[in-house]
Amino acid sequence: MSGVGVFVAVVIGILAGWIADLVLARRHGLFTKLLIGVVGSFIGTFIAQRLDLRFDGFLGSLLVSSAGAIFFLAVLGIFSSIFRRPA
Repeated sequence: MSGVGVFVAVVIGILAGWIADLVLARRHGLFTKLLIGVVGSFIGTFIAQRLDLRFDGFLGSLLVSSAGAIFFLAVLGIFSSIFRRPA
């Protein structure tokens, strides 16, 4: 996500969090979607760099951020189900 302005990064974060919410059938608020998207952006960028994949532009950044956000929400879901206390 090099060369992306702050406003565009926020928009990409919100969209990535929204896409992750849709894919995993979750319902979060706008601020939570932004946080999920930003964390997903870091995760997706880290994984893409390690795999030597290059995605440029708005759509590339959105794709990487969305994939990272989906991964992040899936891992959180796994951990929450493991550590959930029985009723």
